[in-house]
Amino acid sequence: MTAPTLLSVPGARHLHSGKVRDLFDLPDGTLLMVASDRISAYDVVLETPIPDKGEILTRMSLWWFGQLADLVPHHVLSTDVPEEVRGRAVVCERLAMYPVECVARGYLTGSGLTDYRAGGAVCGVALPAGLEDGSRLEAPIFTPATKAEIGEHDENVSYEAVEATVGAERAAELRDLTLAVYERAHGIARERGIVLADTKLEFGARPDGTTVLGDEVLTPDSSRFWPAETWQPGRPQPSYDKQYLRDWLSSGASGWDRHGDAPPPLLPDEVVAATRSRYVQAYEQLTGERF
Repeated sequence: MTAPTLLSVPGARHLHSGKVRDLFDLPDGTLLMVASDRISAYDVVLETPIPDKGEILTRMSLWWFGQLADLVPHHVLSTDVPEEVRGRAVVCERLAMYPVECVARGYLTGSGLTDYRAGGAVCGVALPAGLEDGSRLEAPIFTPATKAEIGEHDENVSYEAVEATVGAERAAELRDLTLAVYERAHGIARERGIVLADTKLEFGARPDGTTVLGDEVLTPDSSRFWPAETWQPGRPQPSYDKQYLRDWLSSGASGWDRHGDAPPPLLPDEVVAATRSRYVQAYEQLTGERF
């Protein structure tokens, strides 16, 4: 496990460093959220950064927050941030975050595919027989997970577990908002030639109880993006996200046993460049903007 690099921002007090983001307390009571160039895979923060990744994640999240503003409020208050972190940070509301990873899946892959193959269901949601890697589901499903600490693994949980954690009314709201965001984003992405296979969202509550979309949204870190023209069930899909990096780490080329005790290797320049290019491709194709 690699400890995140501790960033210092004048006039801000460091609160927390996650796998990718650093959070600071500002004098006016708001928060400064900084997206670093760190990248994680298999629950480990890698030593090698991906250049410009923090800025890509920030710009993409801001674009998506705008696309979703009529569905759910978001936590961003301003992009007027200190020069040291300009372009990769936002000023945001202080929220009471729900301890649930809100995942929507429209296609079967990843841990959902593993669960399906083991028991024909994902997070307690029974699915038809005969589905393959990359199969589109009849309707998107809500498949929540626990929020794990750095170095730990998010575990898929049932909807009933979410109800037990946040209450039945709030669980229903989180499920409905997650699926609404996924449906909206899936449609936008398909218009731009990208399949949004699944995505992970985080929500929090304002002091008045209003549920707000926080953290990041619909980036290559939190979503699976596949080229629509090459989507074909029954095999792993080409992607515009960090699946390429996961695949390299688990291949013989990396020489790393992710189930062992040794840390992952430094990333070769070509792997860094290929990962960065996928993030840039996702950003440019979805937003229509040049990076």
